[in-house]
Amino acid sequence: MKDRQQQLVKLIENHTNTDGTIETEIDKLGFIRSSSLSEPLHSLFEPSVCFIAQGSKIVMVGDDIFHYDPNHYLIASVHLPITGKIIKATEDKPYLGVKLRFTTEEILDVIKVKQDHSAPAQRAIMVNETTANILDAVIRLISLLDTPEDIPALAPLYKREILYRIWQKEDGEQMREFAVMGSQAQAIKEVIQTINEEFDQPLRIDVLAKMAKMSVSSFHHYFKQVTSLSPLKYQKKIRLQEARKLLMSEPIEAAEAAFQVGYESPSQFSREYSRMFGYPPVSDVKRLRDSLTNSAEK
Repeated sequence: MKDRQQQLVKLIENHTNTDGTIETEIDKLGFIRSSSLSEPLHSLFEPSVCFIAQGSKIVMVGDDIFHYDPNHYLIASVHLPITGKIIKATEDKPYLGVKLRFTTEEILDVIKVKQDHSAPAQRAIMVNETTANILDAVIRLISLLDTPEDIPALAPLYKREILYRIWQKEDGEQMREFAVMGSQAQAIKEVIQTINEEFDQPLRIDVLAKMAKMSVSSFHHYFKQVTSLSPLKYQKKIRLQEARKLLMSEPIEAAEAAFQVGYESPSQFSREYSRMFGYPPVSDVKRLRDSLTNSAEK
């Protein structure tokens, strides 16, 4: 495993000259490089599997904390508002990560099951041990960047192998349930998609429960089981992340950003923003912009 991990480090170093997130020529494959520890970063995590070649990281979802490193990978089967933090990285040995996004259709293609299965919903995110055969497939996929003419023919095969190897492990059933129609996990996944698309609208729990074909109490239970969050807290995190993006990208007041993401009270928005990000909206945006300016000048 150590030889494979070192090979993965060299491959990523060959394709990452600076810190940041780098998308590659391979569809849905990206690298993350950081030469220093990071402050907590809030984002909406897509269905993905993430590997670490060097360094380590924690991901927080609700009250759950997931730690992973070169010996473990993290997999998420639905969109989740997460807080991530790099906890091991230096100039000499930067954090080097790999993120491979996937779709429901790609999972179904791997597991080849009929879409009539029903099973209890499971946690949508977990950490598992990286095996040699999984790492071999990841290395083969990334190595295609050195022979780009081979990417169209071989990248889909190597991606499929990675998902197949993961499906063979303990979290394979998790992937299955979020892909197969009729499962409770799939029902919750569809509700999550609706909340993400309509995050600025009032949250109607009764309507969402009906969409999932569950009672209100069962819906609450399974939603939190899958996401580690209540529906209301899930929506709140999405709203606040979207508001932060607006404030960073457009010259608007905090109150206007609050209204655009669905808040009726600017004061409530400011309180909840400060609670999540550690600073009031105006101070937070100034701090982030100053940090970006300082990084660009280095």
